[in-house]
Amino acid sequence: MIFGAMGNNQPFGELLSKKYCTNRYLLGFDTMSTITKLPRWDVTPYFPGIDSPDFRQALTDLREQALDLERLYDRVGVLAGDDVAMSESLAAEVEGVIEAVNAVSDRLKLLESYIHSFVTTDSSDDVALAKQSELQATIILMNKLSTRLTAWVGRLPLDALVPSSDVLESHEFALRRMKTLSEKMMSPDEEALSADLSEAGGSAWARLYGNFASQIKVEFQGEGIPVSAVRNFAHDADQSVRRAAYEKELEAWKENELVIASAMNAIKYESDFITRKRGWSTVLDEAVFATNIDRETLDAMMEAARDSFPVMRRYLKAKSRLLGNSGALPWFDLFAPVGEGGSWTYERAQSFVEEGFRAYSDKMGDLAVRSYGENWIDVEPRPGKRDGAFCMGTRDDESRILMNYKSSFSAVSTLAHELGHAYHNVCLADRTAMQSSGTPMTLAETASIFCETVIKRRALAGTEGAEKMAILEASLQGANQVVVDITSRFIFEQTVFEKRAERELSAREFCEIMTGAQIETYGDGLDPAFLHPYMWAVKPHYYAWRPFYNYPYMFGQLFSLGLYAVYQAEPSGFHARYDDLLSSTGMATAAELGDRFGIDVRTKEFWAGSLRVIAEDVLEFESLAGS
Repeated sequence: MIFGAMGNNQPFGELLSKKYCTNRYLLGFDTMSTITKLPRWDVTPYFPGIDSPDFRQALTDLREQALDLERLYDRVGVLAGDDVAMSESLAAEVEGVIEAVNAVSDRLKLLESYIHSFVTTDSSDDVALAKQSELQATIILMNKLSTRLTAWVGRLPLDALVPSSDVLESHEFALRRMKTLSEKMMSPDEEALSADLSEAGGSAWARLYGNFASQIKVEFQGEGIPVSAVRNFAHDADQSVRRAAYEKELEAWKENELVIASAMNAIKYESDFITRKRGWSTVLDEAVFATNIDRETLDAMMEAARDSFPVMRRYLKAKSRLLGNSGALPWFDLFAPVGEGGSWTYERAQSFVEEGFRAYSDKMGDLAVRSYGENWIDVEPRPGKRDGAFCMGTRDDESRILMNYKSSFSAVSTLAHELGHAYHNVCLADRTAMQSSGTPMTLAETASIFCETVIKRRALAGTEGAEKMAILEASLQGANQVVVDITSRFIFEQTVFEKRAERELSAREFCEIMTGAQIETYGDGLDPAFLHPYMWAVKPHYYAWRPFYNYPYMFGQLFSLGLYAVYQAEPSGFHARYDDLLSSTGMATAAELGDRFGIDVRTKEFWAGSLRVIAEDVLEFESLAGS
């Protein structure tokens, strides 16, 4: 899989591109459950097995293909240096490089996703882990070639070159971004060294965190279970069980805090050091550029979010009263069930999502049916399987989806959400790797949240009373995570970067920063005696190579609500315009795409409008709760 390849100065691998993948455990929607005999995904259309001769040969061929690309770079002179003069052959040379990069990238995406399908469903699969390590050498080479390409594009006369070629015109957005990034690079030798050392630096710490955290066991209710499974009890109907699980979880994180704090310190230091070495003022500045927005947009969105906190606190207080608490909501009640959700078997969820999608468009409904029939989805929770949910593109318009199904409407929402990513991949299928890989996390959440909204609105329209309250609660629970909790994580990460620039931080300091951020955002909506000081240890996004893996979720949620409002107001012709937007997410900025629908993402008013939709749900929830 690819994130920011083709010279965007961002590594291949480590985390799948958000256009291909979303980790819904960021939001706490899905965790392990005891459901069994549910579908598993089928990856045999790609290779017979992870240790099959066909796959071994494919890895060898990919390595040779990457080396061929390196040899092409040597012949063409894809290097840093003086400006390149315009010539009759230059356009053809650049076209050849683009075509070669796209071909290698497509192959790498398939092989990386194939390996990922094994390591995420069985963390003890030594063969798959070995293949992942073997592939890493090719990924490092591709990172180096990506850096070389960025430096070379920075030397090209794009103003004269792009109009001379249809291929270059169709890749102009990626080329322009590379030219900008070429000004934010270290020397070629330093970039190469950074790529080599990443395997023993941030990448190694990130893998350590993932492997270490997934193996933490907790003694609970008479048995040793993974900490991720203990977190699942946050959804239990019994408050005493929820509280006991919360206390056991905090004990487990505390017992293992030293290793995790070491990973956090190492990753944040390396990220800050390399970013500043490349000439960015702050890590956030680089992150904002990478997500195809600007600080004006980010500031407008975050300010609107802060203004909405009092409304979200009303929801938390209403939920606390429903649960029989005398004061503010304790952390262990954040995900407590409210209302009567009914029985949502996986079969019912499949039908409900397909029918809801088809009410929007046959294209979307057909995608759902195809995903079921071709076994794209790994549904069954089981030992060794990664917590949460994600969607990854594999080849052409195909995807594979991982989730851990539990019988609740939140799991139905997750199914719709991940199929939204698959729909996005369908819309991107006609784009080249270079065109689609520029899809940032901000825009990668557009289709997923849109599909989730389609399903939620359908569910609300067909229910009343306690079942309607359960659906509203699931929606508001997610909105609270995206608006309030995401802000707390954003504040945490900003503070950590500021302090880590001076020295290492202790686990105790990480806890203090986290609880401070939670108090600042949740306010009197949460009981200060029951916060979650170890959220920094829970969330794998802090250990990814991409900093600020948080605010893009808020952007995706609120941008999608804005698009849905446009759809409701002007349904005629919307579907084609929407599909075109999804196919263009790697070829334009968020502001440019918003302009197509009359949306100005740089204004606080737009974001406030989307947040008012959530506020209306809070009002209805309060009414149903008798508040």
